[in-house]
Amino acid sequence: MRSRRSRRAGARAGLSLAAALPLVAGALTLGAPAADAADGPHGRQSLAGTRPAWATARADRGSTPESKAVTARVYLAGRDAKGLAAYARAVSDPKSPSYARYLTVKEAQDRFGPTGGQIAEVTAWLKSSGLKVTGTNRHYVTVTGDAAAAGKAFGTRLHDYVKDGRTYHAPSSTASVPASVAGDVLTVVGLNDAPRRAHRDEELPGPSAAFANSGPFSTYYGSNVDKSLPAAYGGHAPYAIKGYTGKQLRAAYGAKNFTGKGVTVAITDAYASPTIVGDIEQYAKRNGDRPYRKGQFSQVLPANWTHTAPNECDAAGWYGEETLDVEAVHAVAPEANLLYVAGASCQDDDLIDSLHKIVDNRLADIVSNSWSDVESHETPDVAAAYDQVFQTGAVEGIGFYFSSGDDGDNARKHAEKQVDTPANSPWVTSVGGTSLAVGKGGKYLWETGWGTHTAKLSKDGHGWDGFPGDFTGGAGGGTSKLFEQPFYQRGVVPDALARANGSAKPMRVGPDIAAVADSTTGFLVGQTETFPDKSVKYGEYRIGGTSLAAPVIAGVQALAQQARHGVPIGFANPGIYDRYGTAAYHDVTDHPLGKNQGIGNVRVDFVNGVDAKGGTTVSLRSLGSDSSLSATVGYDDVTGVGSPADGYVSSYVPRPRH
Repeated sequence: MRSRRSRRAGARAGLSLAAALPLVAGALTLGAPAADAADGPHGRQSLAGTRPAWATARADRGSTPESKAVTARVYLAGRDAKGLAAYARAVSDPKSPSYARYLTVKEAQDRFGPTGGQIAEVTAWLKSSGLKVTGTNRHYVTVTGDAAAAGKAFGTRLHDYVKDGRTYHAPSSTASVPASVAGDVLTVVGLNDAPRRAHRDEELPGPSAAFANSGPFSTYYGSNVDKSLPAAYGGHAPYAIKGYTGKQLRAAYGAKNFTGKGVTVAITDAYASPTIVGDIEQYAKRNGDRPYRKGQFSQVLPANWTHTAPNECDAAGWYGEETLDVEAVHAVAPEANLLYVAGASCQDDDLIDSLHKIVDNRLADIVSNSWSDVESHETPDVAAAYDQVFQTGAVEGIGFYFSSGDDGDNARKHAEKQVDTPANSPWVTSVGGTSLAVGKGGKYLWETGWGTHTAKLSKDGHGWDGFPGDFTGGAGGGTSKLFEQPFYQRGVVPDALARANGSAKPMRVGPDIAAVADSTTGFLVGQTETFPDKSVKYGEYRIGGTSLAAPVIAGVQALAQQARHGVPIGFANPGIYDRYGTAAYHDVTDHPLGKNQGIGNVRVDFVNGVDAKGGTTVSLRSLGSDSSLSATVGYDDVTGVGSPADGYVSSYVPRPRH
């Protein structure tokens, strides 16, 4: 299985931080591999996408030994996959007569889940092929066996392929299933073993290495200007803020008196910080947030952890992700219930399991997810498994929010322009990023699309070297190559963006909405860290990335749900686009101060990332220039429809009928 990246695992706040069937005929259809008899062997139906793109003839190193162990998941289609997609749209679309008529978990299972007969048929077929069934639930059947049995079951042969300098096995042709169970099987995941398998019963490491910001700071945007430094953009740039807190974010995004009371927000990441409870309580006390009431924060953790090593998922690198997400949601929606649901690792299987737990028990109304991978690593088999969870959540009134990415169009790191996944799914809300200026007294000043360039202070102190400098991070966005345009983007997303990849049909474009993400205008976070002297103690630092934007929007959505008298918003995108062009949004552009007027902030950072022992560096961070993406008037591929304005939350207050 492919591993997911935390938007910030392995990085710190010195930079912005990281961690199918098409949509046709105006309807969201299941983002799943199609069963197509024409493409499969005689009497069988193919499962599209099960042969990964990297399994090429050039990379082929021959047949996998027949005795090689294989573990796979056979995901179940349920009794009405098309009906699930159709109802998920109907309950999410404000224009539908079925809007907000959500199903209970039992109703959803009875209507769309697999029958006992389907499970029995799939199980019998797998056993007859020589595979051992090791687990069964309402979503999938887990099997183990050797490569020979796996090939027999799925009508293919496993070969060894070289990928990124390592050898993995994968199907040499598209996997297929007998026609007798084709309607019962959604897809199979695990016939390739990239990356390597999990190791069970691992222990989590201690707190990650410390990070601290150096001053000077601004207490609010623009409050501290050093005129002895070189000018830029026609004036002297202010020092970066120390880090926004909840009071400032609530003021900027129109929280008013709403607190998220009665709403439950779930957060998914990999692993779990061993100091999270003490950290979030200390942070709230130090920064003016409302104290946590008893039971307001809780966790659902797996029995075992896997892939914890730094060269795999880097478990300790995820602790800060959980901490940021929890503290950001609580800062924006201080009375919302918070539930952390941990994945046993950063692998897709484990993250999907964490999402299943939420949906199977309807544990939350809103789910914030700050992890991703790039779309070129996406395969229809895994996308199908994710989208089935998202659709089931939609019919139950659960909405999923994913960070859009921290590397702009991704061309700098991955040599091609592409969006992130799962944010590319038409069934989730993709959250982009901005640079945010909050002035004195919490006054909203402006936002730009998040896209940062960095130029260091010259040795003589008289200029900024290479001004404006290199691109160092920006909100993810752009046009999907996998998913066609969903109905809710029609008439809003410009055709030039929807067809930017040269597609004959308009495609899904992200993000959908945005909030603060630039670490230069970021959020103050606090967690227990390991310092160079080996001491382990609480510290605070400024953080950014769409890892911040996603939980901020989740918090805003909790306020909006409270405003609509607690009725779940569910899958939010139809409602988000329905408000496009109204006072609900700040229409964010790259030049909020005027055409071609640049904006810079001065950053002072510790060389060693912790203290002044190694000296400091001074740099100018130029805002509002995101790789090849641009924040423009109207919908754009950096901020979507914009960021929540003063009228956003109140727009969810039910209007009296006349």
